[in-house]
Amino acid sequence: MSAVFVTATGTDIGKTFVTAGLIRHLRAKGRTVEAIKPVVSGFDAAALQRSDPAMLLGALGREITLAEVERIAPWRFAAPLSPDMAAHRDGRAIAFQEVVAFCRRSMAERRGGLLIEGIGGVMVPLDDRHTVLDLMSVLRIPVILVAGSYVGTLSHTLTALEVLARRNLDIAAVVISESAASAASLSDTLATLRQFAGSIDIVGIPRLTGGADDDQPFAPLAALCS
Repeated sequence: MSAVFVTATGTDIGKTFVTAGLIRHLRAKGRTVEAIKPVVSGFDAAALQRSDPAMLLGALGREITLAEVERIAPWRFAAPLSPDMAAHRDGRAIAFQEVVAFCRRSMAERRGGLLIEGIGGVMVPLDDRHTVLDLMSVLRIPVILVAGSYVGTLSHTLTALEVLARRNLDIAAVVISESAASAASLSDTLATLRQFAGSIDIVGIPRLTGGADDDQPFAPLAALCS
């Protein structure tokens, strides 16, 4: 695995859960992997241990400190809003080219694989002109699309795949992270998406129990990212 971008159909879908799970699985297999999450909103330094960057650091086996968070997530905003809105609320702005440069530098300096976790969904604005899709288009690395199994995910997922395809992005896999209390089952969601996704690999990740074998559902995804 070289570098892979992890995006989603929307916010609170499970990007960080999937990214952290993939990191743990790869490390358990003796693989070297690093991760960054350049932009974070809804960040509270007083609740550092519960933040998305902290979850990635924990999976990487690194100390969870503000300095370590700064290394993997330089753009952090307090408001739980889209990055452009959150930055504006803080009286700041995201310089798109600086985010691109940070990602490219991380790719160049990486040891082993690198997972770049996006923010929100595919089309979330980063500033007044650029979206996460634009960032993925500039980086030109394979993409993992994370979706849920909630009712409505079929349309959301197929729409996101259409948008990614129009930018000629390489879709490494679609990951369906099982949603809580959904009327649609994970298996039915996977079966329906596979009918419409063509040759794209669809991987299902069930809700995990916190047991010793929690990294095993990520094995098919790790194989696709090799």
